[in-house]
Amino acid sequence: MRLRPVWQLTRARLRELSREPGTLFWAFGFPVLLTVGLGLAFKGGPEPAAVGVLEGAPADLAAQLAAAHFKVERLDPAAARTQLRAGKVAVVVAPDPEAGPDALAYVFDARRPESRAARDSVDAAVQRAAGRRDPVPARDRLVVDPGARYVDFLVPGLVGMNVMSGSLWAIGWAIVNLRVRGLTKRLLATPVGRADVLASLGLARLIVLPFEASSLLVFARVTFGIPINGSLALVALLAVAGSLSFSGLAVLVASRAQNVETVAGLINAVVIPMFVMSGVFFPSTRFPDQLQPVITLLPLTALNDALRKVMLDGAGLAACLPALAVLAAWGAVAFAWGLRRFRWT
Repeated sequence: MRLRPVWQLTRARLRELSREPGTLFWAFGFPVLLTVGLGLAFKGGPEPAAVGVLEGAPADLAAQLAAAHFKVERLDPAAARTQLRAGKVAVVVAPDPEAGPDALAYVFDARRPESRAARDSVDAAVQRAAGRRDPVPARDRLVVDPGARYVDFLVPGLVGMNVMSGSLWAIGWAIVNLRVRGLTKRLLATPVGRADVLASLGLARLIVLPFEASSLLVFARVTFGIPINGSLALVALLAVAGSLSFSGLAVLVASRAQNVETVAGLINAVVIPMFVMSGVFFPSTRFPDQLQPVITLLPLTALNDALRKVMLDGAGLAACLPALAVLAAWGAVAFAWGLRRFRWT
């Protein structure tokens, strides 16, 4: 591999990217818009639980619950069923004449954790309003720790998601596009080597990567005050390691694809399961325990977990070594297998 042809091919790839508005939007615009939407929705923390009060309940019940900071709605039976099924209210408080003239029944879906929590909170408020005294005095001391909001959890996942999708599309799709247009055959007829072509695609991706990641991190910092408690150099190292790992997957995905439709389907088959399972939008621990060993070994899971450790917990290099090992293993195996299967024409 020689530096001059690699650099010339890299310049050509960067110019091609700069002339593709769609590519620039998905690389820079989409992550920012996603951060804005989800950040505005969740930056203030959880909303007060919505409670439905059924017709026939005591007249002062709604006022008591409102004083306990619940969002209260008076509902008829049909509306209560509809809103409970849609999750618009967490629990419905209904009169229970069979149990007594002042008895109440709590109607909720026990499969929803937020409904179970709302039921217990509503019952505590009702019982205190009726004169119950707690045997052990207690009071709340509210704290807001930096990094505890949903948007703080979200942004490292979006950085990891962008590293993965950007690397797969920038390299996998580019290889197949060159193949479809017959440019790989023409390049092979020149003094340019095969390694030069692949190296130029990887180098172009590494040149664009800092601008992608920093634009999202700076925007999140300025707009939502996202903390970066650890080393910026370590964040950069993780991003580069993730990009190299996913570049190996890109070579494997594009090794035999004969058209852009095929490679697009293969890339989506790789990224969509990891978008869902690797903790981009919610913790991967929500999946069953039987799946956790598999999820832990996914490259995007390793990257997201390491980014959160550094950005939110201030972890150092030692805490990120297992994630770097997972990324290196995926990248090396995928790249070697991809080269073995690779077709230039």
